Amino acid sequence: MSSHREAPEISKDPVADSSDLYAFVSPDHPDTVTLIANYVPLQLPASGPNFFEFGDDVLYEIHVDNNGDGRPDLTYQFRFRTELRNDRTFLYNTGPIESLDSENWNRRQFFSVTRVDMHGKHEVLAEKLPCPPCNVGPLSIPDYDKLAADAVHKLKSGEKVFAGQRADPFFVDLGSIFDLGTLRPFQDKHLVGQKLFNYAGKAVNATDKMNVHSIAIQVPMHMVRKEGKKKVRGRDAGAVIGVWTSASRRQVQVRHGKKNDDVYVGPHVQVSRLGNPLFNEVIVPMAQKDLWNSLPPTEDKRFAEFVEQPELAQLLPVLYPGLFDNLDELNKAKTPRADLLAILLTGIPDGIIDNFQNNTGDVQADMLRLNTAVPPADKENKFGVVGGDLAGFPNGRRVADDVVSISIRAIAGVTVPLVDEKFKPDAAAGLVEQGLSVKDGSSKLLKKFPYLGVPFDGFNTPDGKD
Repeated sequence: MSSHREAPEISKDPVADSSDLYAFVSPDHPDTVTLIANYVPLQLPASGPNFFEFGDDVLYEIHVDNNGDGRPDLTYQFRFRTELRNDRTFLYNTGPIESLDSENWNRRQFFSVTRVDMHGKHEVLAEKLPCPPCNVGPLSIPDYDKLAADAVHKLKSGEKVFAGQRADPFFVDLGSIFDLGTLRPFQDKHLVGQKLFNYAGKAVNATDKMNVHSIAIQVPMHMVRKEGKKKVRGRDAGAVIGVWTSASRRQVQVRHGKKNDDVYVGPHVQVSRLGNPLFNEVIVPMAQKDLWNSLPPTEDKRFAEFVEQPELAQLLPVLYPGLFDNLDELNKAKTPRADLLAILLTGIPDGIIDNFQNNTGDVQADMLRLNTAVPPADKENKFGVVGGDLAGFPNGRRVADDVVSISIRAIAGVTVPLVDEKFKPDAAAGLVEQGLSVKDGSSKLLKKFPYLGVPFDGFNTPDGKD
């Protein structure tokens, strides 16, 4: 009998795969919450003639849980439709695009927004809202900033929405981290006796000059909170929300081969999900990723064992001998990581960190938890809560938060003392990082909604480089 195991399919559907989720109290409108879901990652700007777009056959959703049961109490659904103006050209645009209704723009996308309450009641908030075009180049789009600003829509129901191409704000050294967990700044030289690192190499932001497609919505605070409260205290359970995204396709698609004659049959099937950053990437085993993507957060107890004993925690002492001895002892004792369970699956209880909690109860669910009563920081720290900034990850996630380094430090043991005062983290645990910040990207963030920077254009960044 063969011991060969068939590999899982592991969906690589760029149109439907979630790449990043952000949830934060809006810095310029602190009476609102901004939720941003990114899809279609790692876009090269020069991708003509068929530029990137949302899928017309995909149901994109942003979910909010405000009572801690891991089920959506508020969902925003986004559906897209692509229209061609000229069926006699292969071109995306036949001249300069100077407005969202320009006759020169051949392939346009529109979207609808539907709000679903906790009882499943659907309310269509808007239909046929225009997306901005992809940033083809300066001749095709002389004033991209204006077009993108015109694509920000204020809904009569109070929300503000945007859907379209943006510069990918996520910063990560993919080439280094996935080369056996290497961190370039620390790969060669370190003072083993003092458990300190010397910088030995400069990190490379793999997503620099890459674009992404973003769905952003800014929601008045009371709409996301339990019972619609406008004011809550930070210690109140009603201050905390859990957020996740999903993408779904119809169960069956029948291709007839004729124009506009395909048939979609059956219910929507979830093919992608995202809550906490890196949960799917570095916590869930490869063999179970398709399963995880298909399930709701209420089923995440199935994956708790991989949070209690994360694989990366076992690798760090091997990759960096002598730097993570205390972590190694913790691993060998097979001590369940209660700190990681709290951070990723239940939220941090009151009393663990002074003047902070984002706990949602006993239900283990991968959700990005945000205490909406914590005001925006006057000066952000990229290490978020680990760096003493309670308005940052894992309290929601801001665009500039270094979630990779925060996650590595937590896995390395810096958060263990929150649940075990006797444990002393290795000195390296508080120093380890990927060596990047949001400033290592070439696009400047906006100070207002939708906050993500202008997408790179294909003329000036033909291969994603200078």
